[in-house]
Amino acid sequence: MTNEKQPQFSKLRSMLFPVYAFELKKVLPMCLIFFFILFIYTCFRNIKDSLIVPACGAGAIAFLKLYFVLPCSVLFFVFYAKASNIFNKENLFYVSIIPFLGFFALFAFVLYPLKDQLHMAPETMDSLIASYPQFEYFFRVIGNWTFTAFYISAELWGSVALTLLFWQFANRVTRIPEAKRFYALFSLAAQFAMILSGELGSFFSKVKSNIPAGVDPWGESLKLIIGTGVIFGILCMVIYWWMHRAVLTDPRFYDATEAANKPKKQKVKLSVMESMKVIFTSPYLGLIAMLVFSYGTTVNLAEAVWKSQLKLNYPDPNAYNMFMSTFTTYTGIATMIMLVVGGNLLRMFRWATCAAITPLVMLLGGVVFFSLVVFREQLGPIMANIGTNPVALAVLSGAIVVICIKATKYALFDLTKEMSYIPLDEELKVKGKAAVDVIGGRFGKAGGAFFISTIIMIASSVTGEKTQLLDIATILSGIFIVFTVLWIFAVKALGKRVEAISGDQSKHKKSADATKPQVDIKAAEEAPAPVK
Repeated sequence: MTNEKQPQFSKLRSMLFPVYAFELKKVLPMCLIFFFILFIYTCFRNIKDSLIVPACGAGAIAFLKLYFVLPCSVLFFVFYAKASNIFNKENLFYVSIIPFLGFFALFAFVLYPLKDQLHMAPETMDSLIASYPQFEYFFRVIGNWTFTAFYISAELWGSVALTLLFWQFANRVTRIPEAKRFYALFSLAAQFAMILSGELGSFFSKVKSNIPAGVDPWGESLKLIIGTGVIFGILCMVIYWWMHRAVLTDPRFYDATEAANKPKKQKVKLSVMESMKVIFTSPYLGLIAMLVFSYGTTVNLAEAVWKSQLKLNYPDPNAYNMFMSTFTTYTGIATMIMLVVGGNLLRMFRWATCAAITPLVMLLGGVVFFSLVVFREQLGPIMANIGTNPVALAVLSGAIVVICIKATKYALFDLTKEMSYIPLDEELKVKGKAAVDVIGGRFGKAGGAFFISTIIMIASSVTGEKTQLLDIATILSGIFIVFTVLWIFAVKALGKRVEAISGDQSKHKKSADATKPQVDIKAAEEAPAPVK
């Protein structure tokens, strides 16, 4: 950006596209990189489920997330930390992405066509499961090891390429005044990527009508979808390479000296024990952690049971992927709408009201969905009279619920969560966010998987027979309701504290001779709730 003062945008332009013409050289390539990364993530997320659920069962996802993805993510970040000491930032980007693209291409064109030779024989797997039913899903995910490897790689792609590589790059080359205008465009690019990936995935899943007999249609769909993703990944690296030579060499867009002298935002990394200490000594932060943990646990429980119904309704991987692609398209559209609606809701209503919308959607939608699953036998005759069945209705209701949850999560939950940190003093903002990320974020993602995998193994050990997700749906629905109710109570309690702190700050601001005070969080936590 030059030092010359730029003309102000019109009100409409500032809302829709607050970018100067000369800045397009920087903004468009960054939007394209973000778009391609999100496209790959969304397409491959649908593929990994389409591989695992029909082959191993929906219950396998819980075991994969807890016992395979989590350890592999730790190992990768150890590798990344080592690599960051060897390579410069530009080369680190390539070194991190190329192995993913190489494996994805290898899977589509080599490993999947040879799956019957590479995977465990069905007879061997059935024999092991019959002898040790409590370890059924371990045998299934290990026996179908190429699918497991793809699942892990697709999961890590989101954390590595999106969270780590892109946002580190964006934060490094984007000035603060630019970020206020550019980052909203990145979010818009993300939603378009979600919509396009859904449409393209659905289109490629229809190839079975155009291929000769004897050819695996799902294998051909995989080649088309994954091949497109790999090409987009290569384009990411080409654009990234071009930006370092044609954009970041222009002082209007990037000044290495300025970036080096820019004060770095303090980033605190806390261990699990340190995070627990911070949270347990501050009820305010404990409530924020409860919000994040409850969301992660409940959404994993609901999605796991929903995907078990999807397997029953769409046993063919191509049909499964087509449905998930259509689901992705509608999720992107709903999220775009909610991003607009959510901003207006935050301006019109209190924090607690907006924060309560996501858990209420989760509770109401979840109760309807779990009722259709738990009482499927009793509802069968009624459903038959209206021309449907409990499984089809559970799939549809589950899709609607998950779409609504995802949309409200992006538009309201994330924003209200970040807003809850605003009243805190600087030390608690830094340490508190780090603690919540560890306890609420990481444990929340693993929470649902832990409950599912543990209950399945215990039930199988007790009965001596295989246990499916549908067999424990009643127990999972109870856990789901408990954590959703806890989430709502946490929102209510946190809302009182947010209002108490905000009210205290307003009183200080009205005093002409008062200096800006540090918030005493302990006093705020003990403050009585406002009388209604």
